[in-house]
Amino acid sequence: MSLNGARKVLTVEAEALLRLRDSLDASFVKLVEAALHCKGRVVVTGMGKSGLVGHKISATLASTGTPSFSLHPADALHGDLGMVTRDDVVFALSNSGETEELVALAPIFKRIGAFLASATGNPKSTLARASDLHLTVTVDQEACPLGLAPMASTTAQMALGDALAAALIERRGFKAEDFARLHPGGKLGKRLMRVSELMHAGAEVPRVTLETRMKDALYEISAKKLGHTVVVDGAGKVAGIITDGDMRRLIEQHGGALLEMTAGACIHSKPLTIAPGAMAVEALGLMESRKITSLVVAAPDGTLLGVLHLHDLWGLQMI
Repeated sequence: MSLNGARKVLTVEAEALLRLRDSLDASFVKLVEAALHCKGRVVVTGMGKSGLVGHKISATLASTGTPSFSLHPADALHGDLGMVTRDDVVFALSNSGETEELVALAPIFKRIGAFLASATGNPKSTLARASDLHLTVTVDQEACPLGLAPMASTTAQMALGDALAAALIERRGFKAEDFARLHPGGKLGKRLMRVSELMHAGAEVPRVTLETRMKDALYEISAKKLGHTVVVDGAGKVAGIITDGDMRRLIEQHGGALLEMTAGACIHSKPLTIAPGAMAVEALGLMESRKITSLVVAAPDGTLLGVLHLHDLWGLQMI
C-alpha cells in the first residue's frame, strides 16, 4: 500500500474514534456502573473480529481489577453457556447487531438472569433491541480499501473497551500496587513492587553492633554474601555500614590490629537508606545515581528493617 493509502487508513480510524468520543452518553455511564456493581464477572462476547476485540477487552478488564472472561458465541451455543450466571454482566459486540449467534444467545442470557449490554453500529438492530443496555458505535466508513474488512469499526470497539476499563480503574480507586499484585510475573510486576517485597529481612540481613569486634564483622560480611554489614546501635537503629571495600582499605591502614578493633571505631557515616514502602524502580534509580549496589531499608526512626541489593532488582534495567 502506498504511503498516502496508509495515512488514509489512519485518518479514517482516527475520525471513527473522535466520533465515538463525541457520541458517548449516559448509556456509557450506566455500563460502567453495571460492571462496577457486578457480583459475578463481565462476560465479553462477539464473533469473528469482534470476538478477538472482545478477548482483548476482557483481558484488560481482568488485569485492572474487574473479573472478566471472554466467551465465544459458538462455544456458548454448544455447552459453554454453563459459564454464565445470573450475577454476570454480558457485554456483546457486533457491528451489524444482527450476528446470528449473538441474536440467538440474547434471549438465553436474559433467561439466565444476566444483565445484557451490547455495542453495535445500529441502535435498531435485533441485538440492540434485545439488550438491557445498548451503546451505539457507528463509523462513517471502514478503513479497508474494499470496504469489506472491519477496521474502523473494530478500532472503535477496542477504544470503547479501553475507555470502560479506564473508567472502572478510576471508580474502583485501583492503584499501581493493585496492578502489581495482578502481574506478579515478569519485569512489569517487579517494577511495580515495593521495596518491602524484595528486600532481605530477618536473619538474612548482615548486621553487627557498634561493640562488635572487626574479626566478627568480617565473618558477618562473608557469611551473608551481600558485600557489607550494617552497624546498629543498642536500640537497633542504623549507625553505619562497613563494606568489603572498606575492609580492604582498613586492613591497609591498620594491618592485623584491625581485627581487634570495634565496628563503631571503623564506620565513618550512616549509609543511604530507603523506606520499605518505596517502589522498586525508585530504589534502582538511587543505586544507579550513587553508583552503589545496596540500600539499607529503615523505618522513619532509623530502625533497621532490611537490605536491598542490586541483584534483587535484576531485570529492571531492561524496562
